[in-house]
Amino acid sequence: MKVRRAREVAAEWAAEQVARDGALVGAFLSGSVLWLDDDADLPATSDVDVTVVTEGEQALPVAGKFPRDGVLLEATPLPWAELVPAERVLSTYYLAGSFHRPRILADRDGRLAALRDAVAPRYPRRPWVLRRCASAERRITDGLDAHDPASPWPRQVISWLFPTGVTTHVLLTAGLRNPTVRLRYCAVRDLLTGLGRPDVHEELLELLGCRELTPDRAEHHLRAVEEVFEATVPVAGRGTPFPFGSDITAAARPVAIDGSRELIERGLHREAAFWITATYARCLTILHRDAPDRHDALAPGFAGLLADLGIDSRADLLRRAGETRAFLRRLAREVAAATPEVRD
Repeated sequence: MKVRRAREVAAEWAAEQVARDGALVGAFLSGSVLWLDDDADLPATSDVDVTVVTEGEQALPVAGKFPRDGVLLEATPLPWAELVPAERVLSTYYLAGSFHRPRILADRDGRLAALRDAVAPRYPRRPWVLRRCASAERRITDGLDAHDPASPWPRQVISWLFPTGVTTHVLLTAGLRNPTVRLRYCAVRDLLTGLGRPDVHEELLELLGCRELTPDRAEHHLRAVEEVFEATVPVAGRGTPFPFGSDITAAARPVAIDGSRELIERGLHREAAFWITATYARCLTILHRDAPDRHDALAPGFAGLLADLGIDSRADLLRRAGETRAFLRRLAREVAAATPEVRD
């Protein structure tokens, strides 16, 4: 399927929702599909992210990942108050990119179009780029500071893993690239290689602990994740709701499992480690709460994965967090300075 058609499917769904519910302001594309050319093939391992803007804090009748006409959509609600004024969007690294291109899917009263018109001309200007880098840095430090030593071990790993992964977003934001989620380490590899700084990519992998990970070990861990995933899907469907629950479903398997396998086959096994670890930790978080016997049986493989990342204890997580904080004091401004599209 071409990206153009995937966007049409997303727009059709969004228009239906806005027409049906007067409390919805509109919807816009976010995520990697926003940045692809219309005639590109939609990867089988990609979903299409749709942010649905609400008047208040109301939930969506359909949210998370779900199939629609051969496309895996992921709908996320966002209150309109978080999009005003335009300067707030310009300063927020995970929002601004959605308004630098004309990818609004539905717009009840023209508010989203007006916001896009206010954001797009200022999007590449250096002061806003640096503010967005700072917002990504705050996301890292806030996430690392929120570490709870009393939480179950898989959740402690998640609280380290995702803020650590946002280091890639700081640099992607500085380079006016998409701060993608699953493919963040692949995207930053391309950026840094183009800037002649592959050494920085190696440093990012070192912070994650996968710099020396071999293809065989990555494949071994992916097979273990696949087993855990299959065990967790039926539990996730009937147990405690989690924010990431729709990522652990049969419909999401192409993203959660097949996407990592594709990276390994392309020689990007180290870059695959982030999502392998995230999926493993998410599955065990669900099992710990709703199927503790299954959790205990499947946890040893997680320990093996973490050992390959150099993590055996909470002390290791805290040490890595300190290394990440030190990394933040460097390089974002250097990348922005080396990006010709960034203007004063």
